[in-house]
Amino acid sequence: MSERIIITLGRQFGSGGREIGKRVAKELGIAFYDKELLTRAAKESGISEELFQSNDEKPTNSLLYSLAMSNFSGEMPLNHRIFLAQFDVIKKIAKEESCVIVGRCADYALRDYRNVANVFVHADMEYRLDRAINLYGLPEKSARGIILRTDKQRANYYNFYTNKKWGSVDSYDFAIDSGSVGVDNTVALIKDFALIRAGRK
Repeated sequence: MSERIIITLGRQFGSGGREIGKRVAKELGIAFYDKELLTRAAKESGISEELFQSNDEKPTNSLLYSLAMSNFSGEMPLNHRIFLAQFDVIKKIAKEESCVIVGRCADYALRDYRNVANVFVHADMEYRLDRAINLYGLPEKSARGIILRTDKQRANYYNFYTNKKWGSVDSYDFAIDSGSVGVDNTVALIKDFALIRAGRK
């Protein structure tokens, strides 16, 4: 019996991860979640969507920040509540339907689920700079810094909330260099891998 198709997709900034994930979902005829996940988590948790947006994949291991956010009341800090709300929604979605979920430690949230395809998309800096400047419209002078800061933010978030290392091949089932094989081939390879994992190929 074939399994539901669940793909989690980590990505370096500028590697085309979101575009690739969206195309994989469309070609497989399954749901796609990126920012859409925040909307649902906000609705189900009662925390405003603006707070989800402003805390999206932004960790803190600052004791002072955590104390400030909890107002010394003993409540769980906001960033942790937001993470757990997303965590719960990711698990609910995986039980409901086949899907592609981008970022947000989805691979860790679904670590006990069968046949999830945990994918990481990366590329060299030259390729990512080209995409950031020409596709995303980032200023040439600041593009490299934005790429590095975004990757660091994602790594800190992932490493803080999981027991794994962001971007390490040991943390994923399948890592692919979109700059080497191109977006079209990356989409095709991820599709094939996910279908195999789900017992459909």
